[in-house]
Amino acid sequence: MKSGFVCVAGAPSVGKSTLVNAFVGEKVSIVSQKPGTTRNRINAILTSDDAQIIFADTPGIHKPLHMIGKYLFKIAVSALEGNDLILFVISATRVGSADKTVAAKIKELRMPVIGVINKMDIANESYLKEARSIFDDLDVKNVFEISAIQNKGTDILLESIKSMLPEGPKYYPEDIVTDRPTAFMVSEIIREKVFELTHEEIPYSSAVEIDQIEEDDKITKIYATIFVERDSQKGIVLGKGGRMIKEIGTLARKDIEYLIDNHVFLSLHVKVKTNWTEDEKMLGRMFREEIN
Repeated sequence: MKSGFVCVAGAPSVGKSTLVNAFVGEKVSIVSQKPGTTRNRINAILTSDDAQIIFADTPGIHKPLHMIGKYLFKIAVSALEGNDLILFVISATRVGSADKTVAAKIKELRMPVIGVINKMDIANESYLKEARSIFDDLDVKNVFEISAIQNKGTDILLESIKSMLPEGPKYYPEDIVTDRPTAFMVSEIIREKVFELTHEEIPYSSAVEIDQIEEDDKITKIYATIFVERDSQKGIVLGKGGRMIKEIGTLARKDIEYLIDNHVFLSLHVKVKTNWTEDEKMLGRMFREEIN
């Protein structure tokens, strides 16, 4: 049996999470059209008859501008180390300095790399040429052009990944698709709905913490807090007459019920934590698993 650890790396918004979800066949990582959606390293586990592959979905690598960005940069770069293989993903719709930053980091590691050019369904020819050039400079032997959102080209890519992994054991039971606890997955689902339904700075100024989960056979009660940085943001997340927070809760509850296979009561509260994206104590708590 082939088994191993594969880091899915790239700049923000290249489709890393969509690709990981396509491989696993389930929604392990939250997705959004907005950059910077992924904040944590999330291991997604694919088990088949002949292989077990642990994909590490990571934050996009780019030059950090704020304290939270420094944490995400550290998480993403550290995730590159200690793998059997790196999937370096570049979008066919936009190539920039962040992609070159990723390439430079990967070049330092001298690790096996597969190049992936994603979003071929909406490719821009000039950017496609730039992406190919970056892989040429890295001397990447295997480059695949795919559309993760349409699941085109992913099967051939997966077979190439398997062929490059060593023989090894199963690291996880067959029915496990992620090593993240339920509370983390629930918080990510809620945060995804905030990303979907709000605009401008709100998604990037919001965080979700699970306060309590009470479980029994009939219903799971979940109490969670959405943090924002300013009172004006709190008003937007709550919405007129509480409409926005209700919609966030309704959409999140449906996905959580699918995740845990039980009826869910979801209670959401919004609190202001001024400039939490620059608060090392809160950031340390949020990212303690990645930075310890």
